[in-house]
This record gives sequence, C-alpha cells and structure tokens, in this order.
Amino acid sequence: MPYHITAMTEAFADQIMSWNYEPPYDFYDSGQDEEFRKELLECSYYAILDDEEQLIGFCCTGPSAQIPMAIPLGAYDEDLLDIGLGMKPELTGKGLGHKFLSCVLASMEELYQRESFRLTVAQFNERAIRLYAKLGFSEAASFDKGGTSFMTMVKKRQA
Repeated sequence: MPYHITAMTEAFADQIMSWNYEPPYDFYDSGQDEEFRKELLECSYYAILDDEEQLIGFCCTGPSAQIPMAIPLGAYDEDLLDIGLGMKPELTGKGLGHKFLSCVLASMEELYQRESFRLTVAQFNERAIRLYAKLGFSEAASFDKGGTSFMTMVKKRQA
C-alpha cells in the first residue's frame, strides 16, 4: 500500500514537534512551540503515513502553507491551492520525495477537487526545489523574510 494521508492527531503533532533536521535544514525545526502545535491540530494539517501506519510526514493547505508577509506582495494572488509539507528528518535525502509529494498532490486533488497547486520553499532548499521541478512545478515569485529568500512555485492543470 502506498503512502496515505489521515487526520492530524495530538500524538502525530507531538512527533512532528520533536523532529530535528541537519543543517541547513534545521531552519525547519519547530521545537516545542505551542503555537505551532495548536496550528497543527486546529488548522488544515494532515499526517502522512507509510504502509505500516508509521508517521513519515505532514502536509497542510491554504493559509497554513503561506508566509503571511508575502500576501501583500502579491505572491498568493492567483487562485491556486497552497500546499505545505514536511518529511520526517531520517527519511529526507533518500529518494523518497517523489513518492511522498505524489501522494500529497493526489490526496489534495481528491480532497479539494483542485488540480493546480502552489507551494512556498526556502531558496537554499535546492533538494526540494529539484523535486518540485521534476513534478511539474515552476518558479512564480520570490521574496525575502528575516534574511531568508523564498520562492513560490506553481503547478497548473494540463490543458
């Protein structure tokens, strides 16, 4: 059975908050941030499980997948479904990203009846950017926040 998404639970949220990435990806560590925990549990977050029902990652949609300061810059003006995602640190860099993101896209397409997506990524994350490009995403906008450069990438339904 392939990866699949399910509802976020307190146990999954606690696992996610304990994840620690190697530099420079430690930028994505949340630590024990209660605001992030609340967002995981109350907003549009989903857990992603493997075929043994083990947590391998998460995804989110809508405003949770956006960087608020970029909204007035027009980075999110186009009507696309914003998605965000994170994979368990021990699984990153092992060639699992294609299967992981494909699961997220198929699940979001089914749940939201949408076929065009946007995601936001830190520009130093070249590994993720290569993956997104392989799956049909292209750069749409860029902006800086707190000394970090970001870009939005879009994947639009094939005509």
